Amino acid sequence: MINKTITFDTFVRWMIGALIVFAILYIINYLSSVLLPFFVAWLFAYLLYPIVKFVQYKLHVPSRMLSIVVTLIFVIAVIGGVVWLIVPSMIEQFEKLGELATRYLQQKTQIADVPAAIQEWLQDHNQEIEKFFKSKDFTDALQLAMPKVFNVLGQTANIIISIVGSFITLLYMFFILLDYEYLTNNWIRIFPKKSRPFWQGVATDVEKAMNNYMRGQGLVALIMGILFCIGFTIIDFPMAIGLGIMIGIMDLVPYLHSLALIPTVFLALLKAADTGQNFWIILASAVAVFIIVQLIIDLIVTPKVMGKAMGMNPAILLLSLSVWGALLGFIGLIVALPLTTLIMAYYQRYVTKENDVE
Repeated sequence: MINKTITFDTFVRWMIGALIVFAILYIINYLSSVLLPFFVAWLFAYLLYPIVKFVQYKLHVPSRMLSIVVTLIFVIAVIGGVVWLIVPSMIEQFEKLGELATRYLQQKTQIADVPAAIQEWLQDHNQEIEKFFKSKDFTDALQLAMPKVFNVLGQTANIIISIVGSFITLLYMFFILLDYEYLTNNWIRIFPKKSRPFWQGVATDVEKAMNNYMRGQGLVALIMGILFCIGFTIIDFPMAIGLGIMIGIMDLVPYLHSLALIPTVFLALLKAADTGQNFWIILASAVAVFIIVQLIIDLIVTPKVMGKAMGMNPAILLLSLSVWGALLGFIGLIVALPLTTLIMAYYQRYVTKENDVE
């Protein structure tokens, strides 16, 4: 097997296969804006299908359509409960920050009514303000600012389009769930009969790896959320439980929880202003919690859980996210795991023949 001669015909087939792969990747990248809602919908359908199946067959709901509706209501209720746990506390913290800022201004400026003082200042300097608006400097600044304003409007339009895309994604997801068994069992028919066993075997390996990954990453995220809740509670950090839950949910996408450092800085600033403690000490203690939890997760939890679940080094998982994200953008992050698993499954099944030993 090692000394097998590579013929010209074999080389040509390999080159054609490589060209086909690159062509498919180019088409996916070119049509990413169109394909993204479909891929997201399929991912959501994949995650929700076990619940839909449980509702329909275990709870004896009479139809698949009604089972999907019940599942969506349940999921929305869970998400709403999490939001209700986090958002009101965040709003309360913002209101407290506003009160602290107003109190600080009153103490430093010796002004009891800040809005009235601003209004009085505008009236006293009305001529200077009018002269500034008529000056050439203001006109030049306005000309420079207008493109940025239109850019903001364009981004707002993109957000609106994204919202519309979300409804399209929900429609995709609904129809995929409606015929999930048919789609998953008959997609193989798009290939010629002689190549179906190959793709069926690869698909089985990918599905097995996906199931293991989802369970493993969910367990890692749960453990991380619990550790952050405990750590923030020990240092008496604001919103300890809510922030820990939010970080755990964010970690369902690997390393996305790093963005939680932004609200952490804000909450540290709020606690310092409210209690009079040193801001840097509060922030250092919160960062210490991040570092300790991250070390526990990276050195103990992830290798044990994900290594056992996937049979794959976590560094390979992170590398696959980086590579496919760079190649295909956000859509690459969604399909990174299936594609990486497919490549490894193909390599183990048809190159190293490891699956034949089982």
